[in-house]
Amino acid sequence: MDNRAEVREFLMSRRAKLSPDELGLATTGTRRVAGLRRSEVASLADVSVEYYAKIERGDIAGVSSSVLDSIANALRLDDTERTHLFNLARAADGIPLSGRSRRRPAKASGSRPTLQWTLNSISGGIAFVRNAHQDMLATNPLGRAFYSPLIGDGGGTPNLARFQFLDPASHDFYPDWELFAEMCVSIMRAEAGRDPYNRGLQDLVGELSTRSDLFRRLWGAHDVRTHGAGTKRFNHPVVGEMILAYEELAITAEPGLILMVYTAEPGSATDERLRLLASWASTETAAANS
Repeated sequence: MDNRAEVREFLMSRRAKLSPDELGLATTGTRRVAGLRRSEVASLADVSVEYYAKIERGDIAGVSSSVLDSIANALRLDDTERTHLFNLARAADGIPLSGRSRRRPAKASGSRPTLQWTLNSISGGIAFVRNAHQDMLATNPLGRAFYSPLIGDGGGTPNLARFQFLDPASHDFYPDWELFAEMCVSIMRAEAGRDPYNRGLQDLVGELSTRSDLFRRLWGAHDVRTHGAGTKRFNHPVVGEMILAYEELAITAEPGLILMVYTAEPGSATDERLRLLASWASTETAAANS
């Protein structure tokens, strides 16, 4: 895979974020670029200017781990950014992360009955399975009620990124909409580095870049992040504001799929609202089946 443009833009964007002053470097002459010069990064990484310039042009194939580490340190990359740089180098070398053949496996659907049983057994929290391109493939009953603004009438496969950038309802559902937008794109960027052969993700990026100016700008920033764990704030149309803790778990039986679980602090206002939401969902289901 020729990912030279991706490498070049990522390294240039990281270099532009740093200033000589914060790194204790002397500033001389007129600076024609934002952030550090290539020569300054090369000096910090203890490589020649010519070699670093070659790497920043995108010629990263065959670069050793020690040099990548030195560049990551020079650019003050965090753990996710460092991993992204190594993923880009592996892609340039034609080495998949799993060590297996680059041939794409059969499309993971998340439709295994046992996986749905597992989701259904999570009754006190919101649980769903997504893939690398943000499709919501399966969810538990409480998750369907919670994500009703996204899922709608159930036609087609709900997609978190399309909802974020193309559906006006997302602005109400996500009170911190700008933060969610940045998170969404940064997670997709990291996924693209891990799985550069994912055609579904490439197609989604192309679609959103065409239809959303903000997505295109955020994608061009080359920021990356992992989800992991944390808290988020939502505004549900039925029960109101909810502050939920989330955990991201990899599904090892189907590499590339992620299980997301949202829970509330016991005894909190959000915990009570989750119970109300579960009761509302049960009532709606009973009415639909009567």
